[in-house]
Amino acid sequence: MDAPSGNTPLHHEFSHLNADMLHTILELVSDGIWDWNANTGFVYRNPGWYEMLGYPRHSLENSVFTWESVIHPDDYPQVMALFDDYIHRRAPHYQAEYRCRKQDGSYLWVEDRGYVIARNADGSVARMVGAHRDIHLRKCSVEQLERRNQSLEALVAERTRELSRVNQQLQLQLDENRSLAERDALTLVANRYRLERVLLEECDRAQRFRLPLALIAMDIDDFKPINDRYGHGAGDQTLVRVVERLEGCIRAGDLLARWGGDEFMLVLPKTSLAEARALAEHICQTLRAPPARDGFSVTLSLGVAERQADETAVDLMTRADQALYRAKAAGKARVSE
Repeated sequence: MDAPSGNTPLHHEFSHLNADMLHTILELVSDGIWDWNANTGFVYRNPGWYEMLGYPRHSLENSVFTWESVIHPDDYPQVMALFDDYIHRRAPHYQAEYRCRKQDGSYLWVEDRGYVIARNADGSVARMVGAHRDIHLRKCSVEQLERRNQSLEALVAERTRELSRVNQQLQLQLDENRSLAERDALTLVANRYRLERVLLEECDRAQRFRLPLALIAMDIDDFKPINDRYGHGAGDQTLVRVVERLEGCIRAGDLLARWGGDEFMLVLPKTSLAEARALAEHICQTLRAPPARDGFSVTLSLGVAERQADETAVDLMTRADQALYRAKAAGKARVSE
């Protein structure tokens, strides 16, 4: 801020202090004091200024160029902008923090404050005094704290990413475990648990939106003699091959499940009895054809049922199972309703 002008006490004191007396006083001040006579270009710097930067006393040129030459290049534009704004009265005061080069080539953080104490008739600066204060320890402490905070933030970010990866892995494991819990271990189609859950959901959906829903119960004909004659290993291979052929017949959105032993069920959402009967006939014909590779030729008996109004999942399964037994009783390898 510019010092008061006119006949104020402060102006009176400065106007009567000659340069020698002022500089003598400044010799006793430990801070880095500077006194700029803008009309002559002469800049006086006290011993504290030189000692702060590690130079011998009064060893540098007494001009503003000395000041400009020691400012860190990265800080120079900002310092000059602040200085110009003040001396041209665009800012109420001049204060800047920047790095000054010491004699050993290292840089020291200083706080610089200056005050215009006299102006010329045209408003330009006639004289300005100021002080450089060593703030290196504070700035380094702040920078060190900022680096620690950045390191901490980086560590937190890394831990967050790691937790996210762990959560993703856990979710994948959970999904896999859920899939395994709902899948038949031998044939890899849905197991009884998933069949019952899905059928309940589809019955609710069919009831809510008045949609058709059909169910096909299937059983391998004369499966027990295969196990008895060729062993359970051959029986297991037969089940796997039957499932492979069934999967080639079903549609997207249908659910094939192993009900138990050699019995399977097929849930058919949005499917009428006529559509379910046609699909069952296709399955029956497909299984009658010889297998594409070596294996036992097997046939299926199938029972078809469409959900009736307000019918529960258990009732639908019971009717489909009853239709299956009728197909068995009628001679096997056929479809019954």
